[in-house]
Amino acid sequence: QVQLVESGGGLVQPGGSLRLSCAASGHIENIYTMTWFRQAPGKQRELVARISSSGGANYADSVEARFTISRDNAKNTVYLQMNKLEPEDTAVYYCNGDIKELGLPRRGYWGQGTQVTVSS
Repeated sequence: QVQLVESGGGLVQPGGSLRLSCAASGHIENIYTMTWFRQAPGKQRELVARISSSGGANYADSVEARFTISRDNAKNTVYLQMNKLEPEDTAVYYCNGDIKELGLPRRGYWGQGTQVTVSS
C-alpha cells in the first residue's frame, strides 16, 4: 500500500525558513505530479506548489519567489523549501501524489500533514 509521509514542520519566527519533505513508499510503479497543499484554521485547503514528473513547477501567487518545490525521483521524495516565512503561512501542509501503484489504477494519495507555525 502506498503511503506518503511528510516531515519538517515546526515553529519558526517570521522571516525564517523551513524545509518540508514528503516521502512516498510502497509498491510504486510510477509517480507523476506531486503537490503541496496547505490548510489554515477556518480556511479551505489551497494549492501551494506542484511539480511534474519532469520537474516543471507551478506556485501559488502568495508563495512565488519565497518557496521552491523540488523532487528526488530516486528517493520518491518531494521537498518544499520555504523562505521568508510570514505568519500567514501558518497552516497544516499536506503532500499529494498522483501515483500508479502496482496492480491498481493511478490515483491521488494524501499524506497525514505537518504543522507549520510562523510566530514570534
